[in-house]
Amino acid sequence: MNKKRTDNFDKFSNKKKGAAVKEEYRQEKKKAKVESRLAGEAARQRKKDIARGIAVEPIGNNKRGPKPTFKKRTPASMDRADEKRTASIGKVTASADVEHEQMPLNKYIAHAGTCGRREAAELVKSGNITVNGDTVLEPGYKVQYKDVVRLKGKVLKLQVTPVYILLNKPKDYICTANDPEGRKTVLDIIKNATTQRMFPVGRLDRNTTGVLILTNDGDLAQKLTHPSYEIKKIYEVTLDKPVTKADMESIASGVTLEDGFIAADAVSYVGAAKNVIGIEIHSGRNRIVRRIFEHLGYDVRHLDRVMFANLTKKNVDRGKWRFLSEKEVRLLKFLNKSFTRKAK
Repeated sequence: MNKKRTDNFDKFSNKKKGAAVKEEYRQEKKKAKVESRLAGEAARQRKKDIARGIAVEPIGNNKRGPKPTFKKRTPASMDRADEKRTASIGKVTASADVEHEQMPLNKYIAHAGTCGRREAAELVKSGNITVNGDTVLEPGYKVQYKDVVRLKGKVLKLQVTPVYILLNKPKDYICTANDPEGRKTVLDIIKNATTQRMFPVGRLDRNTTGVLILTNDGDLAQKLTHPSYEIKKIYEVTLDKPVTKADMESIASGVTLEDGFIAADAVSYVGAAKNVIGIEIHSGRNRIVRRIFEHLGYDVRHLDRVMFANLTKKNVDRGKWRFLSEKEVRLLKFLNKSFTRKAK
């Protein structure tokens, strides 16, 4: 009788308390979540391999695939302050050490300044893109910044942070990255603005001043300089003598230069002396404004671009620059009709 009472007492005294039971339940739940996450990552990796054309073993009736083998980490090894982020692949699996945020392949290509996303998707589907040496045919394939992406063998470099700058260009600066003759370049003026590799959109010759855009966004630069978009440009031209009415009409109706016919979209007098002319033109041909007036017998004393697309040099002193606003960038990217040439 006493033995039975002792056994009953031992069972009661050794029974786990409520706190211990809850803690064990929490640990089991956490373990189940980690295992589920690992299995999900294995399934996603298998899907990626299939998209890249890598042979994988059939999974049979197990829809989630065979149980993956990963190097496990104990909860104690995880960052306590970042416990809510344990779903991050880099903190759970050894095979998916994500150092940066992933992005779709077509977005990666667009951000490299090659083309827009739609065009990038077509490049991927056509088999022209490789990731780490493997041809990828799925535009939504996730890539990391450390991946090596090539377009027809050429490595694409991702522009991590797009930068857009408006410069009021002064005289005696050339629009190039570097000059063998050691002359000053427009990049010297903005050298403290960003660490990104910048380039001018279009070019102004050394003695021309005014609005110039600099960016690392190749997609936007291509749109702003491509003849098919016919981006509006307005110049103020100071000449050595007044321009006759007949010559003003010739500029508006068009003249034939050595490289073909050219007509201004609009032209008008600015000053009372009639030697200062405002001219609107969409052509991007080299030194086109100077050549128009030189063709008619005028010497251009000063040439200033006062507008490019919808951008002016208002509140930007000569030799100074500013970053474009989000609204300005958005308008440029969508090529608003208000700053492209109107059909005649």
